[in-house]
Amino acid sequence: MLTDVDLPAPGLLWTRWATLSATLTAIGHTGVWSIDDRGARLDDPSGGWARFALLDGRRAVLYGHHREHSATARTDPPLDLLTGAPDWLPWDELTPLHLGFMIWHESGRWSRVRYRDGLQDGMTALLGTLLTGDATAAALAGVVTDRRDLLEADRRDEVRAAGERLLHAAVRTEIAAVHLQDLLDHLTLTSSDDAYSLKLNISGALQVAASGGLTPGSRAPRIAPGSRPPMRRVRRLSNGEHDRLVWSAMHDATELRRPSPPTTAELDALLAWLRERSPGKDGRYTLLAYADATSFSTQPGDAPPADHPGEERFTAFRRMTELVRNLRRAESDPRYGRWLFLRVETGPTGVQVERRYDSWPPWWHDDGVSGPWRTNLQDEMDARHLSWRPDWAPLLDPEVAYKPTS
Repeated sequence: MLTDVDLPAPGLLWTRWATLSATLTAIGHTGVWSIDDRGARLDDPSGGWARFALLDGRRAVLYGHHREHSATARTDPPLDLLTGAPDWLPWDELTPLHLGFMIWHESGRWSRVRYRDGLQDGMTALLGTLLTGDATAAALAGVVTDRRDLLEADRRDEVRAAGERLLHAAVRTEIAAVHLQDLLDHLTLTSSDDAYSLKLNISGALQVAASGGLTPGSRAPRIAPGSRPPMRRVRRLSNGEHDRLVWSAMHDATELRRPSPPTTAELDALLAWLRERSPGKDGRYTLLAYADATSFSTQPGDAPPADHPGEERFTAFRRMTELVRNLRRAESDPRYGRWLFLRVETGPTGVQVERRYDSWPPWWHDDGVSGPWRTNLQDEMDARHLSWRPDWAPLLDPEVAYKPTS
Protein backbone atom coordinates (compact mmCIF):
# COMPACT_ATOMS: atom_id res chain seq x y z
CA MET A 1 0.00 0.00 0.00
CA LEU A 2 1.28 3.46 -0.95
CA THR A 3 0.99 6.82 0.75
CA ASP A 4 1.59 10.46 -0.22
CA VAL A 5 4.61 12.35 1.12
CA ASP A 6 4.68 16.08 1.82
CA LEU A 7 7.83 17.27 0.05
CA PRO A 8 8.72 20.35 -2.02
CA ALA A 9 8.10 20.13 -5.76
CA PRO A 10 10.97 18.36 -7.56
CA GLY A 11 12.19 21.56 -9.25
CA LEU A 12 12.34 23.44 -5.97
CA LEU A 13 14.07 20.58 -4.15
CA TRP A 14 16.57 20.37 -6.99
CA THR A 15 17.28 24.12 -6.90
CA ARG A 16 18.05 24.05 -3.18
CA TRP A 17 20.30 20.99 -3.52
CA ALA A 18 22.27 22.45 -6.43
CA THR A 19 22.62 25.87 -4.74
CA LEU A 20 24.05 24.31 -1.61
CA SER A 21 26.40 22.18 -3.73
CA ALA A 22 27.67 25.22 -5.63
CA THR A 23 28.19 27.26 -2.47
CA LEU A 24 30.17 24.53 -0.75
CA THR A 25 32.27 24.07 -3.87
CA ALA A 26 33.26 27.72 -3.66
CA ILE A 27 34.92 27.13 -0.27
CA GLY A 28 36.53 23.82 -1.26
CA HIS A 29 33.99 21.41 0.21
CA THR A 30 33.25 19.21 -2.79
CA GLY A 31 32.73 15.76 -1.36
CA VAL A 32 29.36 15.87 0.42
CA TRP A 33 26.72 17.73 -1.64
CA SER A 34 27.33 17.41 -5.38
CA ILE A 35 25.78 17.32 -8.86
CA ASP A 36 26.68 15.00 -11.73
CA ASP A 37 25.13 13.78 -14.99
CA ARG A 38 22.98 11.28 -13.07
CA GLY A 39 21.50 13.83 -10.68
CA ALA A 40 22.15 15.19 -7.20
CA ARG A 41 24.20 13.34 -4.59
CA LEU A 42 24.73 13.49 -0.85
CA ASP A 43 27.57 11.43 0.61
CA ASP A 44 28.01 12.06 4.32
CA PRO A 45 30.45 9.60 5.93
CA SER A 46 28.98 10.24 9.37
CA GLY A 47 25.30 10.21 8.35
CA GLY A 48 24.56 8.33 5.18
CA TRP A 49 23.82 8.93 1.53
CA ALA A 50 21.03 10.13 -0.74
CA ARG A 51 20.37 10.42 -4.48
CA PHE A 52 17.90 12.63 -6.33
CA ALA A 53 17.23 12.51 -10.07
CA LEU A 54 14.85 14.27 -12.45
CA LEU A 55 13.36 12.43 -15.41
CA ASP A 56 11.18 15.09 -17.01
CA GLY A 57 8.89 17.89 -15.94
CA ARG A 58 6.65 15.68 -13.83
CA ARG A 59 8.70 12.68 -12.68
CA ALA A 60 11.55 12.44 -10.17
CA VAL A 61 13.04 9.93 -7.74
CA LEU A 62 14.61 10.39 -4.29
CA TYR A 63 16.25 7.59 -2.33
CA GLY A 64 18.95 6.95 0.26
CA HIS A 65 19.89 5.50 3.63
CA HIS A 66 20.77 7.02 7.01
CA ARG A 67 23.17 4.97 9.09
CA GLU A 68 21.29 5.50 12.35
CA HIS A 69 17.78 6.71 11.52
CA SER A 70 16.70 4.45 8.64
CA ALA A 71 14.70 2.03 10.80
CA THR A 72 12.88 0.97 7.62
CA ALA A 73 16.00 -0.96 6.60
CA ARG A 74 15.93 -3.03 9.81
CA THR A 75 12.27 -4.01 10.18
CA ASP A 76 11.25 -7.46 11.28
CA PRO A 77 9.54 -8.72 9.12
CA PRO A 78 11.34 -6.89 6.31
CA LEU A 79 9.79 -3.96 4.47
CA ASP A 80 10.11 -3.91 0.68
CA LEU A 81 10.42 -0.23 -0.20
CA LEU A 82 9.91 -0.98 -3.91
CA THR A 83 6.51 -2.64 -3.58
CA GLY A 84 4.11 -0.85 -5.92
CA ALA A 85 6.85 1.40 -7.31
CA PRO A 86 6.38 2.54 -10.94
CA ASP A 87 8.06 0.86 -13.88
CA TRP A 88 10.01 3.99 -14.90
CA LEU A 89 12.30 4.06 -11.84
CA PRO A 90 16.05 3.43 -12.39
CA TRP A 91 15.70 -0.20 -11.33
CA ASP A 92 19.21 -1.24 -12.35
CA GLU A 93 20.62 1.25 -9.83
CA LEU A 94 18.04 0.63 -7.10
CA THR A 95 17.84 -3.13 -6.78
CA PRO A 96 21.40 -3.74 -5.45
CA LEU A 97 21.07 -0.99 -2.80
CA HIS A 98 20.30 -1.24 0.90
CA LEU A 99 17.60 1.43 0.97
CA GLY A 100 16.26 3.38 3.92
CA PHE A 101 13.83 5.49 1.91
CA MET A 102 12.51 5.32 -1.63
CA ILE A 103 10.21 8.15 -2.79
CA TRP A 104 9.03 9.01 -6.30
CA HIS A 105 7.17 11.93 -7.86
CA GLU A 106 4.54 11.46 -10.53
CA SER A 107 1.28 13.19 -11.49
CA GLY A 108 1.90 16.06 -9.10
CA ARG A 109 2.59 14.12 -5.90
CA TRP A 110 5.32 12.31 -4.02
CA SER A 111 4.62 8.69 -3.07
CA ARG A 112 6.23 5.84 -1.16
CA VAL A 113 5.38 2.58 0.55
CA ARG A 114 3.29 3.02 3.70
CA TYR A 115 5.22 2.38 6.94
CA ARG A 116 4.04 1.19 10.29
CA ASP A 117 3.14 4.07 12.63
CA GLY A 118 6.19 5.83 14.01
CA LEU A 119 8.73 4.12 11.76
CA GLN A 120 11.51 6.48 10.67
CA ASP A 121 13.23 6.22 7.29
CA GLY A 122 16.07 8.72 7.80
CA MET A 123 15.10 11.02 4.92
CA THR A 124 14.39 14.05 7.11
CA ALA A 125 17.56 13.48 9.13
CA LEU A 126 19.62 13.56 5.94
CA LEU A 127 17.80 16.17 3.87
CA GLY A 128 16.19 18.45 6.44
CA THR A 129 18.16 21.46 5.17
CA LEU A 130 16.34 21.18 1.82
CA LEU A 131 12.77 20.68 2.96
CA THR A 132 11.93 24.36 3.51
CA GLY A 133 13.23 27.59 2.04
CA ASP A 134 14.11 28.87 5.52
CA ALA A 135 16.15 25.76 6.29
CA THR A 136 18.11 26.06 3.05
CA ALA A 137 18.70 29.81 3.56
CA ALA A 138 19.97 29.05 7.07
CA ALA A 139 22.28 26.35 5.69
CA LEU A 140 23.69 28.77 3.10
CA ALA A 141 24.26 31.39 5.79
CA GLY A 142 25.82 28.70 7.95
CA VAL A 143 28.57 28.22 5.39
CA VAL A 144 29.78 31.62 6.61
CA THR A 145 28.52 31.98 10.17
CA ASP A 146 29.52 28.47 11.26
CA ARG A 147 33.11 29.46 10.43
CA ARG A 148 32.81 32.77 12.30
CA ASP A 149 31.45 32.15 15.79
CA LEU A 150 32.27 35.75 16.80
CA LEU A 151 30.20 37.29 14.01
CA GLU A 152 27.95 40.02 15.40
CA ALA A 153 24.19 39.58 15.31
CA ASP A 154 23.65 42.32 12.72
CA ARG A 155 26.33 40.83 10.47
CA ARG A 156 24.63 37.45 10.82
CA ASP A 157 21.45 39.04 9.52
CA GLU A 158 23.40 40.40 6.55
CA VAL A 159 24.76 36.95 5.81
CA ARG A 160 21.28 35.41 6.04
CA ALA A 161 19.93 38.02 3.62
CA ALA A 162 22.78 37.29 1.20
CA GLY A 163 21.93 33.58 1.37
CA GLU A 164 18.30 34.32 0.59
CA ARG A 165 19.30 36.46 -2.39
CA LEU A 166 21.47 33.63 -3.71
CA LEU A 167 18.61 31.18 -3.36
CA HIS A 168 16.18 33.54 -5.13
CA ALA A 169 18.63 33.90 -8.01
CA ALA A 170 18.86 30.11 -8.23
CA VAL A 171 15.09 29.75 -8.43
CA ARG A 172 15.10 32.18 -11.37
CA THR A 173 18.08 30.33 -12.96
CA GLU A 174 20.07 33.57 -12.79
CA ILE A 175 23.00 32.68 -10.55
CA ALA A 176 26.11 34.71 -11.37
CA ALA A 177 29.43 35.34 -9.64
CA VAL A 178 28.02 38.41 -7.92
CA HIS A 179 25.45 36.36 -6.02
CA LEU A 180 28.06 33.95 -4.69
CA GLN A 181 30.48 36.76 -3.90
CA ASP A 182 27.69 38.61 -2.08
CA LEU A 183 27.46 35.74 0.40
CA LEU A 184 31.03 34.53 0.55
CA ASP A 185 32.75 37.89 0.91
CA HIS A 186 31.79 37.65 4.59
CA LEU A 187 34.42 34.92 4.93
CA THR A 188 37.13 37.60 4.76
CA LEU A 189 36.26 38.82 8.27
CA THR A 190 39.08 38.85 10.80
CA SER A 191 39.01 36.40 13.70
CA SER A 192 40.04 37.29 17.27
CA ASP A 193 43.48 35.75 16.75
CA ASP A 194 44.68 36.54 13.27
CA ALA A 195 43.51 37.27 9.78
CA TYR A 196 41.55 34.43 8.22
CA SER A 197 42.16 33.92 4.54
CA LEU A 198 40.40 31.59 2.16
CA LYS A 199 40.81 31.42 -1.60
CA LEU A 200 37.31 31.19 -2.98
CA ASN A 201 36.68 28.99 -6.01
CA ILE A 202 33.93 31.07 -7.58
CA SER A 203 34.56 29.67 -11.08
CA GLY A 204 34.21 26.09 -9.76
CA ALA A 205 31.01 27.06 -7.96
CA LEU A 206 29.60 28.53 -11.18
CA GLN A 207 30.41 25.31 -13.02
CA VAL A 208 28.41 23.35 -10.44
CA ALA A 209 25.58 25.87 -10.68
CA ALA A 210 25.58 25.51 -14.46
CA SER A 211 25.59 21.70 -14.26
CA GLY A 212 22.58 22.03 -11.99
CA GLY A 213 20.74 24.33 -14.37
CA LEU A 214 20.93 27.40 -12.12
CA THR A 215 22.70 29.78 -14.52
CA PRO A 216 21.21 31.49 -17.58
CA GLY A 217 20.96 29.10 -20.52
CA SER A 218 21.84 25.98 -18.48
CA ARG A 219 19.69 22.92 -17.86
CA ALA A 220 19.58 20.40 -15.04
CA PRO A 221 20.52 16.83 -16.01
CA ARG A 222 17.79 14.30 -16.67
CA ILE A 223 17.93 10.53 -16.54
CA ALA A 224 16.06 8.25 -18.92
CA PRO A 225 13.16 6.17 -17.60
CA GLY A 226 14.14 2.73 -16.43
CA SER A 227 12.29 -0.56 -16.78
CA ARG A 228 11.19 -2.99 -14.10
CA PRO A 229 13.26 -6.20 -14.14
CA PRO A 230 11.34 -9.41 -14.86
CA MET A 231 12.80 -10.81 -11.65
CA ARG A 232 14.33 -9.14 -8.62
CA ARG A 233 15.49 -10.21 -5.20
CA VAL A 234 12.91 -9.39 -2.53
CA ARG A 235 13.42 -10.33 1.09
CA ARG A 236 10.95 -12.68 2.68
CA LEU A 237 12.99 -12.97 5.89
CA SER A 238 14.71 -10.20 7.82
CA ASN A 239 18.17 -10.84 9.19
CA GLY A 240 16.61 -11.58 12.57
CA GLU A 241 14.10 -14.01 11.09
CA HIS A 242 16.84 -15.75 9.11
CA ASP A 243 18.92 -16.09 12.29
CA ARG A 244 16.00 -17.56 14.22
CA LEU A 245 15.25 -20.01 11.40
CA VAL A 246 18.80 -21.36 11.61
CA TRP A 247 18.85 -21.39 15.42
CA SER A 248 15.51 -23.20 15.59
CA ALA A 249 16.83 -25.88 13.24
CA MET A 250 19.93 -26.21 15.43
CA HIS A 251 17.65 -26.80 18.44
CA ASP A 252 15.88 -29.59 16.59
CA ALA A 253 19.03 -31.20 15.22
CA THR A 254 20.69 -34.32 16.58
CA GLU A 255 24.41 -34.94 16.78
CA LEU A 256 26.02 -37.02 14.07
CA ARG A 257 27.93 -40.02 15.43
CA ARG A 258 31.61 -39.22 15.66
CA PRO A 259 34.52 -40.97 17.34
CA SER A 260 35.42 -39.47 20.70
CA PRO A 261 38.40 -37.11 20.51
CA PRO A 262 41.61 -38.35 22.11
CA THR A 263 42.80 -37.13 25.49
CA THR A 264 45.12 -34.18 24.99
CA ALA A 265 47.43 -32.00 27.02
CA GLU A 266 45.16 -29.08 26.09
CA LEU A 267 42.22 -30.72 27.90
CA ASP A 268 44.39 -31.38 30.94
CA ALA A 269 45.47 -27.72 30.98
CA LEU A 270 41.86 -26.50 30.82
CA LEU A 271 40.74 -28.85 33.62
CA ALA A 272 43.64 -27.78 35.83
CA TRP A 273 42.80 -24.12 35.31
CA LEU A 274 39.12 -24.74 36.12
CA ARG A 275 39.96 -26.62 39.33
CA GLU A 276 42.18 -23.75 40.43
CA ARG A 277 39.30 -21.31 39.69
CA SER A 278 36.63 -23.31 41.54
CA PRO A 279 34.28 -20.66 42.99
CA GLY A 280 33.75 -22.62 46.23
CA LYS A 281 37.39 -23.76 46.39
CA ASP A 282 36.04 -27.31 46.63
CA GLY A 283 37.00 -28.46 43.15
CA ARG A 284 33.49 -27.89 41.72
CA TYR A 285 33.22 -25.82 38.56
CA THR A 286 31.13 -25.37 35.41
CA LEU A 287 32.22 -24.04 32.03
CA LEU A 288 29.69 -23.36 29.26
CA ALA A 289 31.26 -21.95 26.09
CA TYR A 290 30.60 -21.34 22.41
CA ALA A 291 33.48 -20.91 19.95
CA ASP A 292 34.03 -20.66 16.24
CA ALA A 293 36.96 -19.38 14.21
CA THR A 294 36.32 -15.71 15.04
CA SER A 295 33.91 -15.48 17.99
CA PHE A 296 33.80 -16.73 21.57
CA SER A 297 31.21 -16.44 24.33
CA THR A 298 30.35 -18.03 27.65
CA GLN A 299 27.34 -18.44 29.90
CA PRO A 300 27.58 -18.73 33.70
CA GLY A 301 26.30 -22.21 34.57
CA ASP A 302 26.04 -23.35 38.19
CA ALA A 303 29.66 -22.80 39.24
CA PRO A 304 31.46 -20.51 36.80
CA PRO A 305 35.22 -19.94 37.15
CA ALA A 306 36.01 -17.32 39.80
CA ASP A 307 38.28 -14.30 39.56
CA HIS A 308 41.16 -14.00 41.97
CA PRO A 309 41.17 -11.09 44.47
CA GLY A 310 42.86 -8.00 43.02
CA GLU A 311 43.10 -9.55 39.58
CA GLU A 312 42.95 -7.25 36.58
CA ARG A 313 39.56 -7.21 34.91
CA PHE A 314 39.11 -9.75 32.10
CA THR A 315 42.34 -11.58 32.97
CA ALA A 316 40.47 -14.80 33.71
CA PHE A 317 38.28 -14.47 30.62
CA ARG A 318 41.26 -13.95 28.33
CA ARG A 319 43.01 -17.02 29.74
CA MET A 320 39.85 -19.12 29.51
CA THR A 321 39.38 -18.07 25.89
CA GLU A 322 42.92 -19.12 25.09
CA LEU A 323 42.55 -22.50 26.79
CA VAL A 324 39.22 -23.30 25.12
CA ARG A 325 40.52 -22.31 21.69
CA ASN A 326 43.64 -24.43 22.23
CA LEU A 327 41.44 -27.42 23.06
CA ARG A 328 39.18 -26.83 20.07
CA ARG A 329 42.17 -26.67 17.78
CA ALA A 330 43.72 -29.82 19.26
CA GLU A 331 40.47 -31.79 18.87
CA SER A 332 39.72 -30.65 15.32
CA ASP A 333 39.45 -33.13 12.48
CA PRO A 334 39.70 -32.36 8.74
CA ARG A 335 36.66 -34.54 8.03
CA TYR A 336 34.07 -33.77 10.69
CA GLY A 337 35.30 -30.34 11.71
CA ARG A 338 35.33 -28.68 15.11
CA TRP A 339 32.77 -28.53 17.88
CA LEU A 340 30.82 -25.32 18.48
CA PHE A 341 29.57 -25.69 22.07
CA LEU A 342 31.48 -27.03 25.05
CA ARG A 343 30.31 -27.96 28.56
CA VAL A 344 32.80 -28.96 31.24
CA GLU A 345 31.69 -29.56 34.83
CA THR A 346 32.24 -31.75 37.84
CA GLY A 347 29.54 -34.22 38.82
CA PRO A 348 28.93 -37.28 40.94
CA THR A 349 31.03 -39.41 38.61
CA GLY A 350 33.84 -36.93 38.16
CA VAL A 351 34.47 -34.52 35.31
CA GLN A 352 32.00 -34.46 32.45
CA VAL A 353 32.92 -33.00 29.06
CA GLU A 354 30.23 -32.52 26.41
CA ARG A 355 30.85 -31.24 22.91
CA ARG A 356 28.21 -30.18 20.38
CA TYR A 357 29.16 -30.07 16.73
CA ASP A 358 25.75 -30.05 15.06
CA SER A 359 23.08 -28.89 17.50
CA TRP A 360 22.12 -26.22 20.02
CA PRO A 361 22.42 -27.87 23.45
CA PRO A 362 19.62 -27.54 26.03
CA TRP A 363 22.07 -26.10 28.58
CA TRP A 364 22.89 -23.10 26.33
CA HIS A 365 20.32 -20.35 26.93
CA ASP A 366 18.61 -18.95 23.84
CA ASP A 367 17.25 -15.39 24.23
CA GLY A 368 15.95 -15.32 20.66
CA VAL A 369 18.10 -12.38 19.57
CA SER A 370 21.72 -13.46 20.03
CA GLY A 371 23.40 -16.58 18.79
CA PRO A 372 26.04 -17.85 16.36
CA TRP A 373 26.59 -15.61 13.36
CA ARG A 374 25.44 -17.25 10.14
CA THR A 375 28.59 -16.25 8.28
CA ASN A 376 30.73 -17.86 10.98
CA LEU A 377 28.62 -21.02 10.92
CA GLN A 378 28.99 -21.14 7.14
CA ASP A 379 32.78 -21.02 7.49
CA GLU A 380 32.60 -23.89 9.97
CA MET A 381 30.41 -25.98 7.65
CA ASP A 382 32.63 -25.26 4.64
CA ALA A 383 35.60 -26.68 6.58
CA ARG A 384 33.84 -30.05 7.04
CA HIS A 385 33.35 -32.94 4.66
CA LEU A 386 29.85 -32.93 3.15
CA SER A 387 28.87 -36.07 5.04
CA TRP A 388 29.54 -34.34 8.37
CA ARG A 389 27.36 -31.30 7.77
CA PRO A 390 24.03 -31.20 9.66
CA ASP A 391 20.68 -30.96 7.90
CA TRP A 392 20.35 -27.25 8.75
CA ALA A 393 23.56 -26.25 6.92
CA PRO A 394 21.70 -25.32 3.66
CA LEU A 395 19.67 -22.77 5.64
CA LEU A 396 22.83 -20.66 5.97
CA ASP A 397 22.68 -19.72 2.28
CA PRO A 398 21.84 -15.96 2.07
CA GLU A 399 19.38 -16.72 -0.75
CA VAL A 400 17.11 -18.45 1.79
CA ALA A 401 16.08 -14.98 2.98
CA TYR A 402 14.79 -13.95 -0.48
CA LYS A 403 11.71 -14.85 -2.47
CA PRO A 404 12.47 -16.95 -5.56
CA THR A 405 10.91 -14.41 -7.95
CA SER A 406 9.15 -11.06 -7.86
